[in-house]
Amino acid sequence: MENPAGFRFCGNCGAALTDAEPAREVRKVVTVVFCDLTGSTALGDRTDPEALRATMRGYYEAMRSILERHGGTVEKFIGDAVMAVFGVPVAHEDDALRAVRAAWEMRAAVPGLGLQARIGVNTGEVVAGEGETLVTGDAVNVAARLEQAAGPGDVLVGFETSRLVRDAVRVEPVSVDAKGKGKVDAFRLLDVDLEAEAIARKFGTTLVGREFELMQLRQAFERAAREERCHLFTLLGAAGVGKSRLVAELLDELDATVVTGRCLDYGEGITFWPVISVLKQLGPDAEPTLERLLAGASSPNELFWIVRTQLEESAAERPLVVVFDDIQWGEETFLDLIDHVADLSRGTPILLLCLARPELLDKRPGWGGGKLNATTVLLEPLSADDCIRLMEAHGGADETMRTQILASAEGNPLFVEEMLALAREGGDVRVPSSVQALLQARLDQLARDERDVIERGAVEGEIFHRGAVLELTRTADVESQLVRLVRKEMIREVAPILTGDHAFRFRHLLIRDAAYDALPKETRAELHERFADWLEEHGADLIELDEVLGYHLEQAARYRRELGRGDPGLERRAALRLGDAGSKAALRSDAHGASNLLMRAIALLATDDPARAPLLIELIGTLEGAARPEEMFAWIDQLAQSDDPIAQMHSTIARLQLQLMTDPEDIVEEATSVSAQALEVFGETGDDLGLAHTYYLISWINWLQSRAGPTVAAYQKVIEHGRKANARALVGRVTVQQIGALFYGPLSVAEIRARVAGLEADDSVLARIVTLAAKADLLQRDGRADEAIGMFEEVARLQRELGSGLGSTIATQGKAHTLQAAFRFEEAAAEYRYVLDRLDALGQTSFRSTTMITLGEVLYELGQTDEAEHLAHEGQELGAAEDVVNFAYGGSLLARIAADRGELEEAERLARQALDFAYKTDFPTVHTNGHEALAHVLRASGRLEEAAVELQHALELWERHGYRVQSERVRELLVQL
Repeated sequence: MENPAGFRFCGNCGAALTDAEPAREVRKVVTVVFCDLTGSTALGDRTDPEALRATMRGYYEAMRSILERHGGTVEKFIGDAVMAVFGVPVAHEDDALRAVRAAWEMRAAVPGLGLQARIGVNTGEVVAGEGETLVTGDAVNVAARLEQAAGPGDVLVGFETSRLVRDAVRVEPVSVDAKGKGKVDAFRLLDVDLEAEAIARKFGTTLVGREFELMQLRQAFERAAREERCHLFTLLGAAGVGKSRLVAELLDELDATVVTGRCLDYGEGITFWPVISVLKQLGPDAEPTLERLLAGASSPNELFWIVRTQLEESAAERPLVVVFDDIQWGEETFLDLIDHVADLSRGTPILLLCLARPELLDKRPGWGGGKLNATTVLLEPLSADDCIRLMEAHGGADETMRTQILASAEGNPLFVEEMLALAREGGDVRVPSSVQALLQARLDQLARDERDVIERGAVEGEIFHRGAVLELTRTADVESQLVRLVRKEMIREVAPILTGDHAFRFRHLLIRDAAYDALPKETRAELHERFADWLEEHGADLIELDEVLGYHLEQAARYRRELGRGDPGLERRAALRLGDAGSKAALRSDAHGASNLLMRAIALLATDDPARAPLLIELIGTLEGAARPEEMFAWIDQLAQSDDPIAQMHSTIARLQLQLMTDPEDIVEEATSVSAQALEVFGETGDDLGLAHTYYLISWINWLQSRAGPTVAAYQKVIEHGRKANARALVGRVTVQQIGALFYGPLSVAEIRARVAGLEADDSVLARIVTLAAKADLLQRDGRADEAIGMFEEVARLQRELGSGLGSTIATQGKAHTLQAAFRFEEAAAEYRYVLDRLDALGQTSFRSTTMITLGEVLYELGQTDEAEHLAHEGQELGAAEDVVNFAYGGSLLARIAADRGELEEAERLARQALDFAYKTDFPTVHTNGHEALAHVLRASGRLEEAAVELQHALELWERHGYRVQSERVRELLVQL
């Protein structure tokens, strides 16, 4: 047959057509056959040399003839052994089957020559010189070991070979003890079908067989539009099953605004790439939201809120369809964002259409579960009838061809289309035994320059730019090669990511993977580094430039390290880029993305590199609350190994902080001493980040001991130095945490108002939460319970929208406290019980212990004394020894109960002990509670004047801090006395 222009090898037999161009190395999957005679030494002892020479010549010729007839290439004869390779110089998608058929025929032919042979067949990746037959790789070694383990007349095949030819052979498993390999899974051939037919193929892309799924998509959109709410529709399916094609069919018929985003396959850390893409497509109205996203948010949940709000604003004008593709590669934070929008978006028509491979369910087993507004559909393979319809719509195929394609494609439209496309391009092709073999065969039929261009594009990724290919390729006429690749439907033109360039996308990601996998690691390393150099110059406008550069430099460094030629300079360059990317992710409060990037950066740096300690410090801060304590301690230990005394001080602060959060027993004294030293050290060096972390440690020391004033003062220092250090995540945490100290601390009403006045100008959600909570507390003090409750409910709603279960629970606790203060005890008890259930689910022991006691106080007022007593004891036992509030509240409640029972001596002991605990705090409400409890006991004892003194103390405190209703209540008690 006539070979197309540009072919270097015959499409039929693989023979070289020209040797004008130098050979290059490629990585590819091949099948290796080893055949060796048994008993040849004894044969030589009893056979005349001339006769033996003739016998061996006949053996060599027969083996070569069989191997070449099946498409193999004989690489060498060594003594009695023959080695052949199927897949070089040109791959066929059924190389494994060809090799097994050849081996089976060789097995039958050798006895006719008066000889016996043993044969081993194995499939795997090798490195080969393009146009050469020499291959190297472990697949060759395993094939040799299988041959050595085979008995006379046996053919042993490796696991991968048996999988690829399973429909054409009958085998039995054997265990091979391969020298230098240990146990190797193998199979003895029992029978092989030598009569399989070749198949020609055509290409087509018409959508067929998806009518039901298309109807489901339409209904989801119509429901979202009709009900003006968000609907999450997830389309799951294997690569090539037709997810994108189905979605394209839907979008063509919708009257809606459509925006798309795709999760990149550059590795982890590029969290918000698809979101940024979506916001850009929404036009000028979304620019403020995009700017806020890029500037970062105080917490991931605030970021979720601003993105959701923007989507809702866009959908208010016209129904909105947001397509997120390949979300199985999405970072956890990105998946959380989708969940957030699906759960909380109301009032506007939004269809969230997510495409993913089934691997998504390995990452998120409960994806979409429990949502009434969510649909998940697994896109199954096409039926045989639908595959036939697909072939007929694009040229058709004869009955034999249809039958064989159906058997091989297994209902995957990509398989059908690729088989048809390869047949249209020409060449003697066979039915592929796997997609990898199919695509490798397609790539091997490309002309040299086409192959060069597509492989260089694959280095950049699924989407690549013309400029990058020009930089990386040796091909002069890149433009014409791109046109040919488009025409062959290997790639298609898309909107560029880089301004002023042209971009192309692989028609299937599997094509990109096959092209990339063909490159030797040395070539990959070189190309990744060269691409990074090019992108550094041309990608200044790329939003996540550091992540992309870091990935490519990391890949280059990794391949060089795997080849035993590590490049410390390259590794450091990659680490610095990944570190910068991690820092930016931390600014966006993307803890998962930041920690992943920072860990990768740290892994690339030498232990004595001065850049390592700052990255460890940032990583430890990022992981707070997101990693297990043992993991945190491991990173802290790494930081402690630094020779830098500043880094060592950071490690000590981090260790004490973690101990205060997880196991505070006997740690306060050490933490206090170290924090004083740290303030001096960090102050002398002007280390604002160190000062922020130290003051955060100090805030925990004080809060653990129920000292609100010093806690608030430490928080202010954290915010001051955290802003200077650009530690936004830490500042965001502290901004919300200060609510508790403001509520319970000794600040007057005027002081609280002054503290939050500066936040009113801040339009962030966190600032609004703090402002609303403070106002609600002041309204509660003033007796305006209904207004306060409304604000606490709004705070709880905002916290839920931000995804903060603990925050919304604490806001509900504020509502319960307001009901209690308004003497609405039944309602308060119900709210407190709800809070306890939520705190139990969240594992919040400290908060839960105090809430138990406050519920006990409410039940006491309702006359449920036994349960109140039980809760008081349980709350004291559950809390930490340093949590003196529990002993103050719990002791006061138990004193009241004892007094009511007439146990006056015990009651007074409990009340005075509780009052002592109360004054270990600076919480006025704890003080008043203690004074009132002691007054209750003294009144029961008939010591009315002493009781009045205690009530007077309580009244002064209530009035000083603006508690109008409580002040009136105590005045009435004084009148009664």
